[in-house]
This record gives sequence, structure tokens and C-alpha cells, in this order.
Amino acid sequence: MLRVCVLLAVSLSAASVCWAQKPPQPTRKQTYKTIGTVQLQMHIFEPKGHRVADRRSAIVFFFGGGWVGGRPSQFYPHAAHLAEHGMLAMCAEYRVRKTHGTTPFECVQDGKSAIRWVRKHAAQLGVDADRIAAGGGSAGGHVAAATATVPGLDQPGEDRGMSPRPGALVLFNPVYDNGPDGYGYDRVKPRYREISPLHNIDEKTPPAIVFLGTRDKLIPVSTAKEFQARMCGVGVRSELILFADQPHGFFNFGRGDGSHYRKTVAAMDGFLRSLKYLPPVAAKPPR
Repeated sequence: MLRVCVLLAVSLSAASVCWAQKPPQPTRKQTYKTIGTVQLQMHIFEPKGHRVADRRSAIVFFFGGGWVGGRPSQFYPHAAHLAEHGMLAMCAEYRVRKTHGTTPFECVQDGKSAIRWVRKHAAQLGVDADRIAAGGGSAGGHVAAATATVPGLDQPGEDRGMSPRPGALVLFNPVYDNGPDGYGYDRVKPRYREISPLHNIDEKTPPAIVFLGTRDKLIPVSTAKEFQARMCGVGVRSELILFADQPHGFFNFGRGDGSHYRKTVAAMDGFLRSLKYLPPVAAKPPR
């Protein structure tokens, strides 16, 4: 397997941008999982003129919120942008403590169910089952990374012959170390090795791009570098882009002057294009 390890440090200047525009909305929503009375929906963004015969690449985004709260709409701008450029993009609901009384373990179960659902219904969705990526921010980045790494935490009764592993990862300040020195250890000990992506990397882990601010108080730069080192150690492509002096959540649409959103989206596009998840043409600037 090709070993690619890239570390970039980004320093950005401010620019005046108006973000007072109507947020994008999904084409439709569809239930992908039912647990008791809880129905979890996939918020789907389809490219213009999409047909089920198209066999497009796809991506599923998971929102952040510490496994406690959050909304799929966090990644609506990212999903709308990728749909404009040819991908079927989705934002998944998953159970969280504030609404459902769940733990991080159920969050990962739902993440795996989401990827399995897309792969199982690839033909109906117009998706190439071999080109499904996962993305997310903070705890949502953890869920995405966990679908690609942790061997267990499957929803009981699901078809384990249907792989929940995505083919690529797009991670924004992800919580991917749940060990004694990592984030969330107090909520998962002594089971941290079951759920921590950092501790479950192997040669089957898909290529990843990671965005992190150097002043993130939750995710140290050292953790990001360790994740990258372990990925590269088993021959897996890993890109880490550090944004100077930026805090947790710096990448979100509408944050600050918008320049960090645009820079991260441009790098995301390049990464996905290199994997042939996006067509090899210059993408429009993100909105």
C-alpha cells in the first residue's frame, strides 16, 4: 500500500465575507435505522439531475457535540458543496445523551449502521458501494473514524457481512484518542480500547485527511501527529493540516470571516479528488 504522510501548517489572513445567506437544505430525508420508538434519519443532498443509475461516490457526515447534543445541519454547507460537484452527500442523525440518554458506544453503533445502510442501499441511492466516505467534526469525527477502525460495537441483529468501513475519512478536529490521556476517557473507561480509533488503526484503515487548529483545547497537536504516525506506520495514507492559532470548531461554516471554512473545504476537495471521489476538474469556490 502506498505510504503518504503529509503535514501542513496553515496561517490565514482575514477577509471580509458576508455569510447572511439562506442555509442549504437537503433534497430529502430518509429513515436509516429504527431503535424502539426512535427513528434516525439520513439528510440527503443529491446532485442536480441525479439518477439511481449514476453510481456516484458518497459521503456521510456526523455532527459534533461531545456525544451529548448537536444537529446534522452542522455539515449542511459541506454536503451541499459536495453535491454541487457530483457526490451524493448525507448528514446522519445519531443518538446522543441529551435526547436519548445514550453513551458514546451507541453513537458508534449508529455510525456503523449509517455506513452499512448506504452500502446496502447503494443501488437504490445511485451510489457506488466501493466509494463511500465518512466525515465529521469533534465527536462526529470520532464516530466517523470509529466506523473505519473499531472492530466491534455493531448494532445487535445487523448484517455483519455488510461492511461498515468507509473508503476514506474527512475529519475536522476529531476526538480520536479515547485513552487515559485522551478526550472522553472518563465516559468509556475501562473499555477505551473498544472505541478509541487511535488504538485500533491497522493496514485496512482507509486514507484520511485531518484538520486541526494549533490552539484546540480538546485535541492536542501531539495527538494528531500520533494518529498520523500510526497510520503511516502501517502504510496508510494520512494527511494532517494544522491551522495556526485556531481553536476547536474553527472550520465551521459562518465562523469568523469564513476563510477557514473555505480553506478546509478546498483541501477536502483536493483529497477526495485524488481518490477519484470527485471528478478531476477544478471545483467552484465553496459558498
